[in-house]
Amino acid sequence: MAILDKHKIIETNATLLLIFSFLVVTVGGLVQIVPLFYLENTIEEVEGMRPYSPLELTGRDIYVREGCYVCHSQMIRPMRDEVERYGHYSLAAESMYDHPFQWGSKRTGPDLARVGGRYSDAWHVDHFRDPQSVVPESVMPKYDYLERTMITPEHIEDLLRTHRTVGVPYTDEMIENAAADFRAQTDPNADHEGLLARYPKAQARNFDGQPGISEADALIAYMQMLGTLVDFSTFEPVDSR
Repeated sequence: MAILDKHKIIETNATLLLIFSFLVVTVGGLVQIVPLFYLENTIEEVEGMRPYSPLELTGRDIYVREGCYVCHSQMIRPMRDEVERYGHYSLAAESMYDHPFQWGSKRTGPDLARVGGRYSDAWHVDHFRDPQSVVPESVMPKYDYLERTMITPEHIEDLLRTHRTVGVPYTDEMIENAAADFRAQTDPNADHEGLLARYPKAQARNFDGQPGISEADALIAYMQMLGTLVDFSTFEPVDSR
C-alpha cells in the first residue's frame, strides 16, 4: 500500500507527474539514440543494391509527383500474412537510396515493394490508361496522359548530382553518361554494355510500346525494377546476436 500511496502522490500532483514523465521519456530516448552514434552504419549492406538508373530515377520522381504513395506502400512487414501475399519482407537496404523512402502504411492498393516482374509492360500500360480494365474493383484514377507526355534527359545530370550530395554513390562516370543511359534504357537496339556495367539488372526495352520516351516509359521502368535487385534465394540476414 505504501508504494500505491506514493504513486497516488505523483498522479495527483501535476508538477511531479510532468517531471517524472519528462525523465522517463528522456531516459528512453537516450537508450534508443545514443547507440546510433557508435555505429558506423545503421543499414546492413545487401548484395545487389545499387543506385537507380537515370530512367528509373525519373520514373520514381513521377511516382512521387503523382502521389502513388498515398494509396500504395513499399514496405512488407515480417508477418506471415504479408510475406505470403507480397513476398520476402522489406529490407532497410532496399530504401537506402530513396529520398524520401516510400514505406507508408496506407494500402488502398496493394504493396508495391515486390511488383517488379509480376506483370508485363503491356499490363502496366493498360493499368495506367484504364485501371478498371484490368482490375474491375480498382478505385485508381486514369493516368493515360503519361504515355502522351514525352520527356528528355535535359536535366538528368543535375538530378544525379543532387542525389550524390545527399549520399547516393553516383560516380563521375555515371553522371557523365546519364543522358546516354537514359536514352539507351528505352532503346532495345542500343548498346547496353555500359548501362548494365553501371546499373546491373537494369531492364532495357521500349516499355510503353510507343515511339519516343514518355513518362510511362520511365514509370514502368521504375515499377519493373522494384524488388528485383536482391536475390532472396541466397540472401541470409546478419546474425544480430
